[in-house]
Amino acid sequence: MPKDTMDTRLPDYTTPFEVFYDGGCRLCTTEINLLRRLDRKQRLTFTDIAHASFDSEAETGLSYAEIMLRIHGRMSNGELVEGVEVFRQLYARTLFRPFVPLTRIPGLNRVLDWGYVLFARWRFKSRGGVCEPDGQCRIAPIEVGIDGA
Repeated sequence: MPKDTMDTRLPDYTTPFEVFYDGGCRLCTTEINLLRRLDRKQRLTFTDIAHASFDSEAETGLSYAEIMLRIHGRMSNGELVEGVEVFRQLYARTLFRPFVPLTRIPGLNRVLDWGYVLFARWRFKSRGGVCEPDGQCRIAPIEVGIDGA
């Protein structure tokens, strides 16, 4: 009988995790502020991509439009993750950890991924983002006072 090669180890949520969030989005900032308060072991780093000093290419290798299209995070090993997985990583390092396995249930996983894509698309467009028919997306640098929420 072949040996099962599936990795059954539980994810390590004790390592640091960095989230790249849009500080110009009121809803995003509200959630980040909650996570800051819940980060009692200080494993999370919060990087505001709307801040004038943030250089997306230097920090992540992604263009400004790419990092604005979806939420991104960086694992302690340097790997970038995006979308719902970022929220799993964030919540797993707070009091919400017991709920994270529920988000991996196949049907619920699809609903969460779909819902996040809709939200991300709405937030991107509300912040001045434009996607061309060829799939190229761009966004003007964020102006103070523009709000995606």
